[in-house]
Amino acid sequence: MPEPAITLVTLSASYGAGGSQIGPALAERLDVPFVDRAIAAGMADRLGITEAEAEKLDDDVERGLDRILSSLAPVGDFYGDVDPALLQRSGHHEAAEAVIREIAASGRAVILGRAGAVVLKDEARALHVRLTGPPQARVEQATRLEGVDRNDAERRCKKTDRAREAYVKRYYNCDARDPALYDVVLDSTRLGIEACVDVLAAACGAGPTPPSASPASPTP
Repeated sequence: MPEPAITLVTLSASYGAGGSQIGPALAERLDVPFVDRAIAAGMADRLGITEAEAEKLDDDVERGLDRILSSLAPVGDFYGDVDPALLQRSGHHEAAEAVIREIAASGRAVILGRAGAVVLKDEARALHVRLTGPPQARVEQATRLEGVDRNDAERRCKKTDRAREAYVKRYYNCDARDPALYDVVLDSTRLGIEACVDVLAAACGAGPTPPSASPASPTP
């Protein structure tokens, strides 16, 4: 099979839009690495901490963003839950950005989140994608993809969307929902997960899934 024309993709996904499903499936179609939590491992090396500490730092930063937005806490309290000793060594988002640039240098990856479209905005080889959909439709989709009840999905939707949008706004002064940041914007709740993978694979110049790899047709 010929090499796809595009082998570097950034995915920005709102909650319930299926980024964690579409990303790995697209990476498999393009035969490139899928990068999500792996960024934490690269951050750990740069910050001189363990991978577990890097993952906790991620979680703490997200909680801090959500706290500011939900309770109007002062911006100075942003890192309230984070171990100050970790922050003294280096900046969180600078480390994540450096890892993204390092990964992108190969020209071969599907990178989920971390404002990848903004970080790599000048990377001519990259295709920047936004996965979204109406909030209630994303909540419904999340209940199926994550196996959570509707109330939990609604809570996660509000919290996760706020935190992801605040990350991009705080560090890059951009609106993560701005379609001008992306080459492709897809409503995964309307198209479905598999169709989104097909559309993006086609946009990258990858061929269709071989018949032997296609999912079996449902039994009538």
